Amino acid sequence: MKILAIDTSSSICSVAILEDEKIIDKNELNDGKTHSENLMPLVDELLKRNSLDMAQINMLACSVGPGSFTGIRIGVSSIKPIAEVLNVKVASVTSLETLAKNVTDAQTIVSLIDARNNQVYCGIFDKNYNKKEDYLADDINVVIDNIKKYDDVICVGNGAVLHKDLLKKNISNCKFTEDNNQSAVNVGKIGYKKYLENNLETADTIMPIYLRKSQAERLKKN
Repeated sequence: MKILAIDTSSSICSVAILEDEKIIDKNELNDGKTHSENLMPLVDELLKRNSLDMAQINMLACSVGPGSFTGIRIGVSSIKPIAEVLNVKVASVTSLETLAKNVTDAQTIVSLIDARNNQVYCGIFDKNYNKKEDYLADDINVVIDNIKKYDDVICVGNGAVLHKDLLKKNISNCKFTEDNNQSAVNVGKIGYKKYLENNLETADTIMPIYLRKSQAERLKKN
């Protein structure tokens, strides 16, 4: 099962090819350009470097957010035609799931993504990466009040880095990880798990997950 995975929901444009859960190769770039310029060249280079072509890809995996609104749209809109042309299924993976996969030794994993203006996206998972409750998009102080009920917490993500002092102050025994980047490798690994669970999407059904409206939409409403 060869899986092509992409993650454009953060500042890093990341693509990877996996054989089941085993990584074959990856490409990542964070050069300030838009992901629309980088994504397909990174995919093409990755395939050529491993003497593969699209016809040999059996499944796709895509990060659908939350995160960068523009990045999410680029990723999902790019994966849809590929899935349709190849006639393959797609694993829809949240960026909060992807971050949680960076942690391997906690009873509770808290993924935090900065949403600006003191807001964060939050996902809370058990040690097997199963979601404990619905995702949150709220002020960091509200999110902290919700995290307090859990024990043995490790926080991960750029939101954890940004609000580290506040988290340490308010959550006893709160720990942090060194790896806070999102990765297409983790998207692919989670995608394979979803394949085993028969939990896949199609080109028509895969959709972005934003959790909150963009700043432009909020300003327009006001």
